[in-house]
Amino acid sequence: MNTAQTLDRIRIVLSCTSHPGNIGAAARAMKTMGLRRLVLVSPLHFPDPVAEARASGAGDVLARAQVVGSMREALAGTVFAAAMTARRRELALPPKSARDAAGVVMSYAQSGEVALVFGNETSGLSNEDVALCQMPVMIPTNPEYSSLNLGAAVQILCYELRMHCESELAIEPPEAVPASFEEVERFHEHLESVMANSGFFDPANPKRLLQRVRRLFGRIRLEKEEVGILRGFLAAVDRKPD
Repeated sequence: MNTAQTLDRIRIVLSCTSHPGNIGAAARAMKTMGLRRLVLVSPLHFPDPVAEARASGAGDVLARAQVVGSMREALAGTVFAAAMTARRRELALPPKSARDAAGVVMSYAQSGEVALVFGNETSGLSNEDVALCQMPVMIPTNPEYSSLNLGAAVQILCYELRMHCESELAIEPPEAVPASFEEVERFHEHLESVMANSGFFDPANPKRLLQRVRRLFGRIRLEKEEVGILRGFLAAVDRKPD
């Protein structure tokens, strides 16, 4: 698969963007590195002439942008998603640097659709949105001033992806077929249902159990066949008489 084909499998997801200029800047950053697929989750203003002006020649990326109402819609059909975060999350997996993450993202892009997810300019991504992704990613910055503009953050990640594509490093796909976003989410729904039916989990008092379970399975990046095995086991447990 050549560079253009691989990059076409990568979608840039911007969540709840408040300023249309940042959407335009992100589109420009994407186009300079050969990425074209932009997904916007509930943007405050879009379409908008400010976004068009800031895109500066990348209006075609904006014209193709997909607008959706939730992160789950944005990640539909993906086999891997990386969440950009400026801080460590208590119940999230250890983050990778942007450079190290690029290789992982490109590897999964050999198997299917992947996403790079960026949060709101002020508050970033919610813990719930980060939990829907398989890998947190941080951009190394000056600890005394770590604030990065959204467009700049998109530019850095897109640059790292392109550089990895154009390097002499071989991009190997995962050894097995990765589970899709929908398959993983159906597994978590099934697991939650079985835990509740068994009395192990109280939906009225969930505490942080579900977050910890997501982190547990997130560490191993479930494969399609593994999800089938786990769901078969859960179905058998749920049918077992008391």
